[in-house]
Amino acid sequence: MARPGAGLVLYAKLVGCMALWGATWVSGRVVAQQMTPFAAAFLRFLCASAFLYVLLCRDAAQSGRTGPGGGRWPMLARARLPGVLFLALTGVALYNALFFSGLARISAGRAALIVACVPSTVALYAWIAQQRPTGALKALGIALSLLGVAVILSGGDPLALVRQGVDRGDLLILGCMITWAAYTIGGGRVMRRDTPLSAVTWSCILGCAMLLPPALAQDMIGQAQHASWLIWGNIAFLGVGATGLAFTWYYDGILALGAQRASVFLNLVPVFAMLMGALILGESVGPALVIGGAMVLAGVILANRPA
Repeated sequence: MARPGAGLVLYAKLVGCMALWGATWVSGRVVAQQMTPFAAAFLRFLCASAFLYVLLCRDAAQSGRTGPGGGRWPMLARARLPGVLFLALTGVALYNALFFSGLARISAGRAALIVACVPSTVALYAWIAQQRPTGALKALGIALSLLGVAVILSGGDPLALVRQGVDRGDLLILGCMITWAAYTIGGGRVMRRDTPLSAVTWSCILGCAMLLPPALAQDMIGQAQHASWLIWGNIAFLGVGATGLAFTWYYDGILALGAQRASVFLNLVPVFAMLMGALILGESVGPALVIGGAMVLAGVILANRPA
């Protein structure tokens, strides 16, 4: 029997997880103003990898699992390496290099709303590349989300994108959207053969290794030595709070409610990002951002309705 209040705690965790993920855009923008993209990304995932590996060790101890060959410490099996390498490249290395590069140029709320189109992008991929049947409402949702992104990028005049092109910061965040969609598609395959905690932990560790050479080339050590406590606090938050803690809360929700119901909460992420961007960073929220954001979120809901 469920404990009294257990459902309330679960929903509080899911909403808290979305608030943490919304805050990543604000925190990432603060860090991006003072650190280069690869240095910031490496330090974030160094913290995240350490935290998640501790969780993985605890999970292995509680379940009685051992590493390959019966070792005490959890290890990555060689057969799982190609899939996890793909997750590390798309969801950690490329995504976060683009994430910090884009946030150095555009507002947190604007960036979060562009990336909120990821579920519709995944649905579009399933429709075109995998030939999955798509009803009229799903097709309308995909089109509405993409049009909403065009409204955000153009400031309310999508035809301006044809005349003037897309700003470099917006292009970088569009790259985030594409790499995260690829991570989502690949992650579904990898996590059918592994636990989500294990897949995410090893993708963080391998992605961190990929980020190290370019981070060193960008003088990461010098930047780390001169970073303020504010920057270190934000890096710790991005690594431990927004990656490690939020991950565990989200998968608690998936285990209890199922992926379909838990994923509905993801629509809160750009809302939190916009609110925090306005309150903490003083970012303006214009009509184009509100209207385009509403179109993106409505399209995502339509595109991901169960058949």
